[in-house]
Amino acid sequence: MKELFQAGIADHARMLDGVREQLGILADISRAIITAVEDNGRIFIFGNGGSAADAQHIAAELVGRYKRERRGLPATALTTDSSNLLSIGNDYGFGHIFTRQVEALVRAGDVVWALSTSGNSPNVIEAVHVARALQAIVIGFTGASGGKLKPLCDYCLCVPHQDSDRVQEMHQLAYHLICDAVERHIAG
Repeated sequence: MKELFQAGIADHARMLDGVREQLGILADISRAIITAVEDNGRIFIFGNGGSAADAQHIAAELVGRYKRERRGLPATALTTDSSNLLSIGNDYGFGHIFTRQVEALVRAGDVVWALSTSGNSPNVIEAVHVARALQAIVIGFTGASGGKLKPLCDYCLCVPHQDSDRVQEMHQLAYHLICDAVERHIAG
């Protein structure tokens, strides 16, 4: 069992280099969020499964605080309103749970932050198409090559791994770094 744990930790450590190689993308994402917020834009975050939990985590860090006192930032996880999710899923199908919310809420200049470890989640891809049509800034967090999501994004972090657990571990590190950068700027 100890060998299993050592292998997992070693794999995790290798993924750090993949994120380190994308520090410019993290900086670009941070600047895009800062610019949107300073222009009265909002941030909408979504994904399925563990990525849904990450979307909620990101929104909580931005609305509440990460480490310092500052004003709350307008961030919403589109994964939290069970009435919306269930009514949209029932009336239109699961593939539209994010699309319909993006259509209803997003304005030009807002940030849409899509998480998909494969980069191929159909409901995420469709929502991003709607966001692009609305002239939102699209941020993607994916794994491996970025799948279908990457070319649809203005900025995309692609963790170089196929396994969702490793990808999500690096996503968490990356979004914490972004939240820190945004908060430092906003808090002055």
